[in-house]
Amino acid sequence: MAEGRPLLVMAAGGTGGHMFPAQALAEVMLARGWRVKLSTDARGARYTGAFPDGVEIEQVASATFARGGLAAKALAPFRILAGTVSMAMRMLRDRPDAVVGFGGYPSIPALGAAWMLRLPRMIHEQNGVLGRVNRVFAKRVHAVACGTWPTDLPEGVEGIHTGNPVRAAVLERAAAPYIPPGDYPMQILVIGGSQGARILSDVVPPAVAALPMDLLRHLRVSHQARDEDAERVAAYYAEQGIDAEVQPFFTDVPARMSEAQLVVSRSGASSVADIGVIGRPSVLVPYAAAAGDHQMANAQGLVDAGAAIRIPERHLSVDSMTEALAAVLTNPDGAMQMSIAAVRSSKPEAAEALAGLVQHLAGDEGNEGSGT
Repeated sequence: MAEGRPLLVMAAGGTGGHMFPAQALAEVMLARGWRVKLSTDARGARYTGAFPDGVEIEQVASATFARGGLAAKALAPFRILAGTVSMAMRMLRDRPDAVVGFGGYPSIPALGAAWMLRLPRMIHEQNGVLGRVNRVFAKRVHAVACGTWPTDLPEGVEGIHTGNPVRAAVLERAAAPYIPPGDYPMQILVIGGSQGARILSDVVPPAVAALPMDLLRHLRVSHQARDEDAERVAAYYAEQGIDAEVQPFFTDVPARMSEAQLVVSRSGASSVADIGVIGRPSVLVPYAAAAGDHQMANAQGLVDAGAAIRIPERHLSVDSMTEALAAVLTNPDGAMQMSIAAVRSSKPEAAEALAGLVQHLAGDEGNEGSGT
């Protein structure tokens, strides 16, 4: 065991939904005295800026069958195989005590190598429906940790509900005191996830503008919009006299969320976890094209708890969004109850629970379980 410390290898694809839980686990495992390596591709490496300095970043060759032309798709298996062999060689030189995959095609080489070498291995699924890669490996790992409950799992696979780990910056604001809407400055935070949300940029600004003037004069909007949408969204807010900050990416989302009276968001698993842990009323618009419609399932917990209003994309309009915004902003008692309900439905201990599972797995190397 190099340096006398146990080694965790994490593997994650190139979206925030995969990378944020990996970051949260890394923070806990480093604090517990482990070494941590992250295996990802060039796309995923863009999300590593906020990872702790102690995490070793390894880029591996992988590929997706979902993008590119026929030639790219034909070459994908060979790139994945090359990445897996390369990862196996690295693991033979520096043997991990546990390997955790968070989904996405870049997690295939590490999980594939761990399976070949019979290393303790598990996956963490953030969504209520398993992603493609996690579905392939679900019966080839020793544990399946689930962020959203219930999770739709293959027959014969049992999941462990750990919840979705949130980063330290979110945990620092767990159950932050909530100031309900009132006759004073209020904040709305609009976020669209790493896939962007053009539909929110189209619908939310006119929906805000349609609110009664006695609400509008108190509102300030923080709106995360794609690069190509940001200028027109900012111009619209300015034309309507609405105080708004529009950026392609906010580096301080946890801080803005803790200051908000209301969050409008996609229902990506990490966004839902952050909203719950910090404890804010929300209007959720699930991404209709998400695989297996998993964003509808992700939103279910907050909706069932009475903490969120969910608007399916097919029902989304300026009128329906204005109605949802007004329902929260004109009802301070209801908004406060939504905030409390969000916190009660959350699992701020998720990263610690996942870390405990990793350590249990690492201490049980002789039991190959269902992965043999």
